[in-house]
Amino acid sequence: MSTGYGLTQIPRDELPEGKVLCEYCTAKCCRYFALPIETPESFKDLEYIRWYLLHERASVFKEDDDWYLLVHTVCKHLQENNMCGIYETRPQICRDYTTKNCEYESDWTYEFYLETAEQVFDYTEAVIQKKGQSIRSRKPELLAVL
Repeated sequence: MSTGYGLTQIPRDELPEGKVLCEYCTAKCCRYFALPIETPESFKDLEYIRWYLLHERASVFKEDDDWYLLVHTVCKHLQENNMCGIYETRPQICRDYTTKNCEYESDWTYEFYLETAEQVFDYTEAVIQKKGQSIRSRKPELLAVL
């Protein structure tokens, strides 16, 4: 499969001896960062999430019971060949990251993903109700018989 970057992605288990998986990858791990956020429990918490998503290139996802703010932005040291331009002096978080469970394969999906403020609004309506009010639409008026 072509990666769109002039590379041919090979199955992980077919990596030639002496090669690094990153040589066949689109560097997904260098094209965003995700920060853990508190699990929203109130209208105010969800309004913060809605505010996050009013900003370009931001989304929120949930993995297991943990929530994350995802910022879609490319590392300034990512080279055209998808390799690190500061590999020898890269930050510790990059050094700790391994290809063992990385996002090399592109066939995974998020359990829960919000990418627009409107989705947060809909989610808020569905999970947080004002006392005595229903989230259901009111019963429509009967159509006039002519």
